[in-house]
Amino acid sequence: MTTDTGPAPFATARLDAEPLRVAYADEMATVLADPALHAFTGGAPEDADTLRARYERQTAGSPDADERWWNWVLRVRGDGRLAGYVQATVRGARAEIAWVIGTEWQGHGYAKEAARGLVAHLMGGGAVRTVIAHIHPDHAASAAVAAAAGLVRSGEWEDGEERWRLGER
Repeated sequence: MTTDTGPAPFATARLDAEPLRVAYADEMATVLADPALHAFTGGAPEDADTLRARYERQTAGSPDADERWWNWVLRVRGDGRLAGYVQATVRGARAEIAWVIGTEWQGHGYAKEAARGLVAHLMGGGAVRTVIAHIHPDHAASAAVAAAAGLVRSGEWEDGEERWRLGER
């Protein structure tokens, strides 16, 4: 569930999803510093100042009144460190989601856990009825995360990525 002023926090078995704050930029710059995280999405790691500016824009919200930008950082409850993020762009009853887990935390099931938690959180309130993720055809790990969250291949493509979907068309 979320509010008009932003996303509500949620939790999974091992992760706390905290609404994005500008203050997280320094730690997240370290979490996201590996260039390998951009292999399928393009771009390069951003320094703390660049992330801070992006987080200011994201937390201010979409300039489109019909669209919500909901972003959460993921904190590993066991050690208190940030490990990545999940996000949703919500328009009406449809949410387009994404996830990124820092290289150091990959291979422990955090992405699947976070994506499942995000989908449950978004759909649990009833306002979101469709969830979509865009997956690069060569990114097997993201495909596995999408499948674990209950999304299925749609056969629809956009910008070289396949849409995975859960819920109404």
